[in-house]
Formats: sequence, C-alpha cells, structure tokens
Amino acid sequence: MSSSNTNTTGGPSASAPPAATPAASDTPLTVHSVDLLKSKDGPNRREHRTEAYFSDKLIIRRGQTFQMWIEFSRPFNPKSDRLQLQLKLEPISSRGTGIQISVPLVDVLEDDRWEMKIVEQKDKRVRLAVNTLPNASIGRYKVTVESFSPKGKLLYPCTPNDVYMLFNPWCEDDAVYLDNEAERKEYVLNSMGKIYYGTERQIGTRTWNFAQFEQDILEACLFLLERGQVAMTEWRDPVIVSRMVSALVNSNDDYGVLMGNWKDSYEGGTSPTAWSGSGDILRQYYKSSGKPVKFAQCWVFAGVTNSVLRCLGIPTRCVTNFSSAHDTDLSLTTDIYIDEKLEIIKDKTSDSVWNFHVWNESWMTRPDLPAGYGGWQVVDSTPQEPSQGSYRCGPTPVSAIRNGQVNLKFDTPFVFAEVNSDRIYWQKKPDGSFSQVNVEKNSIGQRISTKAVGSGARVDITHLYKYPEGSEEERIAVERASRFGSKPTLYPSPTGNDVSVEIVMDGAGPRVGGDAKLSIILKNKSSNQRTASLLYEVMVMYYTGVLKATVKKDRIPVTLKPQETKTIPWTLLYKEYMNHLVDQGALMLTVTGRVNETRQILATQFNFRLSTPDLIITALGDAVVGKELTVKITFQNPLSQVLRNVLFRLEGLGMQSIRKIPYGDVDKLAMITLTEKFVPTVAGSQKLLASMDCRLLTQVHGVADIVVKPK
Repeated sequence: MSSSNTNTTGGPSASAPPAATPAASDTPLTVHSVDLLKSKDGPNRREHRTEAYFSDKLIIRRGQTFQMWIEFSRPFNPKSDRLQLQLKLEPISSRGTGIQISVPLVDVLEDDRWEMKIVEQKDKRVRLAVNTLPNASIGRYKVTVESFSPKGKLLYPCTPNDVYMLFNPWCEDDAVYLDNEAERKEYVLNSMGKIYYGTERQIGTRTWNFAQFEQDILEACLFLLERGQVAMTEWRDPVIVSRMVSALVNSNDDYGVLMGNWKDSYEGGTSPTAWSGSGDILRQYYKSSGKPVKFAQCWVFAGVTNSVLRCLGIPTRCVTNFSSAHDTDLSLTTDIYIDEKLEIIKDKTSDSVWNFHVWNESWMTRPDLPAGYGGWQVVDSTPQEPSQGSYRCGPTPVSAIRNGQVNLKFDTPFVFAEVNSDRIYWQKKPDGSFSQVNVEKNSIGQRISTKAVGSGARVDITHLYKYPEGSEEERIAVERASRFGSKPTLYPSPTGNDVSVEIVMDGAGPRVGGDAKLSIILKNKSSNQRTASLLYEVMVMYYTGVLKATVKKDRIPVTLKPQETKTIPWTLLYKEYMNHLVDQGALMLTVTGRVNETRQILATQFNFRLSTPDLIITALGDAVVGKELTVKITFQNPLSQVLRNVLFRLEGLGMQSIRKIPYGDVDKLAMITLTEKFVPTVAGSQKLLASMDCRLLTQVHGVADIVVKPK
C-alpha cells in the first residue's frame, strides 16, 4: 500500500532529509504500511464469522475487537509518540452527512468504548486490537491512521481498504443478540432456505437462494440503505434499518429494488415464479445504479428482504401465512358482500383473502416499546397499504399481534387482521343497506409456516401469532383489537342455524392437467326436514384473492332429512378450466344458499390450487472441486397443450450468477431431458436450484442436494 502522509503542523516537511542522525523520537513517526488482516481465512474474518462473504475487504461485526498491523518509519516510542485511528462513515452515492469516530490508543481496553491498544511490537511494526461499539452504525468506514510525535502529526489514509461493519447477533450488548448458536447459523449464516406457498390444505415448498454472501451483494445492500435517505446515525438501530428495508425492497415510492406485478403479463421482465434466488435481483439493481427489477410478488419481496437483512447481520426468516386477509378499511374484519340472489357483489368486496402471503420476521429488542415486545418482529416489504406515507410494514412485534395490542407500533392493526380477522358475509337488503348473514371465525390465518432450524422441515408457528381458535385468550385478543378498528361492533348472529355447509378435498388435491374433484358436505342438525337451493360458482383467482373470471356456475336443489349428513360430489374438468388459468393455478369455489324453512343463509368459500410437476435434477457421478460435473434435468409436460418459449434458470452450487437455458417448445404431455455441465468451486454440501419460465405453466421448479468433495 502506498504511503500518503500529510504534515499538518506547519513544521518542516515530513520528507526533508535529516541533517544528522538524530534520536529516534526526533524524527517524524511516518506510517509506511497498514495491514488490516482482511484475508478470508485470517483471524479477523473467522472470529467475526464473515469468512463466507465473497468480498476480500475487512468485514467485521460491531461490539467485537479486530486486529491490524501498522509499520512505521522507525520503532514506535510509547513515551513520546501517540497514535489514533479516524473512522469515517460517509455516503458514497448520495449527499448527506456522515459520522466521524476517533479511536484513541489506551493501555487497557474497556467495553463500550472506541479504543485500541498495542498487543505486540516487533521492531518498526505494532499489532493493534481495536474495540468497536455494540451500537455503532453499520456501513462502510474509511480508515485513516494519525501518528503524532514531537515533530508533528501525520495522516495515512488506508484507502481503498475500507472496513465494513455489520450487526452482531453473537454480541450480548447488540440489539440483535440471539442466544442460540443453531438459530444464529440458520437465521444469519444460512444462504439457502425454503419458502412455502399454495393453500393451507396444499402447501407447496420452494428452495430459495438468499445469496447474502455472493459477489457484490454486501455492496448492493449498503447502496440500498443509502437510497433510504435516513441519517447514518440511525443505521445503528435495527428497528429503523428493518423498517427502511421494508420500504426499499419495493419500488412503489422510493425507486426500490423490485417492481410488483399481479397482472397477467410479465413482458419486459421476469415472471415472479421464475426467480429462485435474490442474488441476480440485487446485482441487477446495484449495477444499474438503482433501476427497479421487474417483476415480483410476495415471496420474491420476502426472499430479497431476507437476503438484505441477513447480509447486514440481522437474524431473519421467511414466514408464510395461509388464508391471509388484506383488510383495506382497517375494520379488522374481512367483509364479503352478496346480493339478494346470493351472488357475490364483486365491485363492493374490496377486502381480499390471499391464498398465502409471505413476509419476514427479524429478531431484535424493542427499546421504543413497553417491556415484553422484543424478539421476532414482522417485516413485510410487499406493497399492500401505505404506512406513514410510504409502502412499508413493520417491524411489528409478533407478541403484540398475539395479544391484540394493535396500538403498538408499527402497523400492528394491519398484520393482526392478516392473521386474525373474522370473515363476515353481508347480504344486501331491498332498501340498499346490508345485514350480516354469516360469520366464519377461524378461516383467516392458517398454518403459519417457516423452515426449521438446521433441517428442511416445515415448522408451524401459528401459536406464536394467536392463541388457539375459540379459546378465551383468543377472543379477548380479537375483542381488544376490534376496539381500535373502524367498525368497533360485535355482530349478533342470525337465529336458526341448524344447517351447516363445508367443502372438502380428497387427499393432496388436483394436479394441473387433470380434473379437480371436491365434495360439498351439508349437515342438518335439526329434527325436521330442511330444503335449500345451493348456488355454486367457481372462479379463477390470483393468489392474492383477486378474482379473474368465472369458470362455471350452477344451482343444486337439496333436500335433507332430519339429522342427515349429505355429501355432494363436485368435479371441475380440465377442459372447463384449461383456457382460464393464471399464475399459481388458483381457484375458488363459493357456495351460497338459503334454507327455505328457516331463511338461514348458507355461505362458504374454498380455495384450492392445481399443483404442478417438479423438475427432477440428478448429478451423474461424483462432484469434486475443480472437476467437470454433468447434471441431468428432466421434466414432463402435464398439459395436453404445447408449452412455447420455455426457459430454464439454474443457480446455486457456488455459482456467482444465474445460468439461463432457452429450450424452445415442449410438446403436449412430452418428457424432456437437459444435460448441463458445471465445475464446482466450493467443497461441502451444496444445492443446485432449477426453475422453468413459461407463460402457460408457472411454479415449476426443483432442487438437488449435491455434496462436493475437495480436490
């Protein structure tokens, strides 16, 4: 490293030749070189658990010491020489004020202070241990060494060797401290994860490459934080950083990373179901200097948010909520409106129930809230509703959602309604007003799921969000929350409820290309005969609960004997839905009816999906670092239609970017095989991910676990 010394005392120039050989302390103390000990397998990166980052810079975690060597022009004399480090955090790509920190040299290091001490001295070289604060702002610091001697002060900038400082879940005084090593490995250091989708009865799984250690990702994350236009002094607080990231991952109002698209066309971008990792998305954004990447839906927003927060050192996981309510009027209820003929009034029903919705949870203390609300916080970057003028959501304490404490920040009423609201059916009366005809108390917020620590299993964490349905605590939480809602009433239920209706599905449910078979089950709990006319309507639906088109509707007359349970088989043929499918292949069956004898209104909805085939990935032979490996990928088209312009995308296996393979057309019902060659670069257990990009058939992906042997 070239020396860059500046004399700031106004005395003789630092490079003036000495008149005679003076005593050591009579010559200036000039820094010749600085070694930040930044190698990946060196003690700094190992002790700070940052050796997995691709970058060759010094990456450290706050609240922990790091070491460095300085070589001077002569031996350092503790009696007459002084030494200080200047650390400067300043914006790289935007205007704004930075932070400057002076780190003095001391004899004994004390906690919670910026300090350094000499731990070894060898001739003209000294090794320093430098103490950082557990609440320091994260970011990229420029380092300057200041050396003082009786001859004056000299500055040595360590450019371009900057120091990257991250949050530290291993440090007890850090707000993101997590006391379980297995959880830290999963929620901070694991670069692969699982994201769940589908419906609560048909849960699908896809592997996601968070890629938080890959080339350019750390730089991209810090570039993103600068776009947030929040003072760098606030970069110390995980509450502010996570809230900022939830706004910046969507592009709605701040030129963030991803543009959402829930329409039918993805022209000019990538279909959300074709992504299988965050690396390419963040690199594209960074290299285009902040041009939003097209396109995303909730699991892509959550995958990228997970990557950014893990990269910065905040323990974070992806969480899927099934039957997730989108409460547009903050009534804390999900309202469905039907007319006098029992048909859904589509333009009045603005609340929607998403088949699934993926968000994140991050682990941190909440000193801004009463005691007891630290721990997991919901952070959601999918743009659904503005919060304080910007599309963002969280951090919301999971414990506040569980207790119905919707007055605690941030955005607790919205998240509470996503997991807890009652689904209420309203019927239009002749005078134009609406009366409540049915309440479903436990249809919203089902089988809330995340990946297990240390394995690929799915864990149900619904109990963290709400007490058991129907329990006293659960009703208290809902009633406490409803007092803050825009319709704070407890609704009376209609009398004469002696007939029930439910829809059930056999086994794992229908597959795309096949017929869908369900059953409508009616129970007469009275000792009298009951008759009714049922109206069923099956609609194609985006996974967000937005309806696209009616596929089929009809009426079924029903007669029930006293105490009778009747099962009515119901089938939707492939040829009836084949031209209507949208992404995710989601359908909703609505059944409504009126019992003639009691005027009781029957109403229920059932979401189901048509599951897709997997890509089967097989490694041929052993995988060895530096040696070519052949991998076979097979796929069978389940449709009696030709798939046009099929593109396959591969990532993982230590690759630093995505490999795209344009395949062309796949004939109806055809089986195809691709063969690809790779040269693994990293030993150990690796994953290879594949996804298929095709307009007609989405959500097709696969994963293989490949153990790569060292050379």
